[in-house]
Amino acid sequence: MSQVDNQSDILFLSDTQAPMWVERLVLRTHQNTKATTTIFAEILRLKPPVLYWLGDIVSLGFRNNKWPIIDKFLDACRQSGTAVYAIMGNHDVMGRPRKGARNFQQRFPEHSHTGYVKTTNATAVVMLNSNFSTLSAADLVKQQIWYEQTLQELDADPAVEVVIVTCHHAPYSNSKLVGSSKLVQQRFVPPYVKSQKARLFITGHSHAFERYQFEGKEFLVIGGGGGLRQPLNTSPSRLPDLATSYKPLFHYLAVRREGNGLQLTSYCLKKDFSGFDVGYAYEIAAVETNA
Repeated sequence: MSQVDNQSDILFLSDTQAPMWVERLVLRTHQNTKATTTIFAEILRLKPPVLYWLGDIVSLGFRNNKWPIIDKFLDACRQSGTAVYAIMGNHDVMGRPRKGARNFQQRFPEHSHTGYVKTTNATAVVMLNSNFSTLSAADLVKQQIWYEQTLQELDADPAVEVVIVTCHHAPYSNSKLVGSSKLVQQRFVPPYVKSQKARLFITGHSHAFERYQFEGKEFLVIGGGGGLRQPLNTSPSRLPDLATSYKPLFHYLAVRREGNGLQLTSYCLKKDFSGFDVGYAYEIAAVETNA
């Protein structure tokens, strides 16, 4: 897949937050905000049917002055016919969670903080909230029940060919700053592994491209929307990343369904910001089902 097909490809993006001053103390900057606006411009040029945004939209969600660049992009997406669905990352609710969540909900009215699902071209994308500390005990239970029931319903729905599960925090990552989320491993991974049609689990949070296979299932980390690059564990104790040679600064993901399989392409921003290259491409093969 050498270029995005605006009719059949759906795009995924994560971690577009501008660097915070405290992050700049420990991590190098690389024209991060310019990178984000360049990715935005590319998405607007491509006019995909849908963009799924996997959290950390802005650096501090409660601050109104962080949102104008996002509002401009969202308005342009609406005008070009691209639907945009998002989930909250930790930065979106950092500091003042309730106000951050309100600001987020205003921009993404179809969002549900206890999980929701959207389907495009027979591909269902399940969007979960992994900010567990901001959820009440009742909401945690509500989301878990909804998630498990939804996967069962999608498995039984003949109109759905493939299911993709998403949340913000990565169940598996070699990031030295954020690492793997044990709670996502415990709560979200087992139902995903059990689901027949769920073929891919995509997250952000770790500012890197990482690919893993566990229990016969695929896991991708795509936190390349503009956040500061995070150092990765390269010691013998690291997780078995299948994309060790592909570590671009900035990138987004295109996904195309082929039957009940998927073709995936990560597009990376060129170092001179002049455009995007195909950085990493592979497929999740279609499989025969009993349906």
